[in-house]
Amino acid sequence: MSYEIDDITKEFDTPEKVTEGEKVVEEKLWEKLERVGKKISFAKDIKALYKYMTDPNVSWYRKSIVVGALIYFISPIDTVPDLAPLIGYLDDLGVITAVLKFLGHELMSYYE
Repeated sequence: MSYEIDDITKEFDTPEKVTEGEKVVEEKLWEKLERVGKKISFAKDIKALYKYMTDPNVSWYRKSIVVGALIYFISPIDTVPDLAPLIGYLDDLGVITAVLKFLGHELMSYYE
C-alpha cells in the first residue's frame, strides 16, 4: 500500500501504514523545510518530530500521530493554503502544536 502526499485522510492505524507514512515523510519533508524553513518559526519542532518518528524505540502507535502531523505539514492541500501571505502556515502550526502538547516531555530529548 502506498500513500500519496495529497491523500491525507488515510489513517495510520497499523504498523504497516505507519511505515508507509514514514516513507512519504522521508521523501518530502526535507524538500519542504528547505523551501519554507526560514519563513516558519517552528522548524526546530518539525526536526524534533522527525527524530522522534525515526527512533526505533518509539512504538508504532505513538509514531502514527507524528506521521499524520508531518504529512499534513508537507501536504500542499491544507485548510489554509501555504501560499497565503503570513497566515498560510497557521494551520500547520496548529497541527504541530497540538502534537507537541500531546507528546509533551516525551519529545524533549529530540531537540538539539
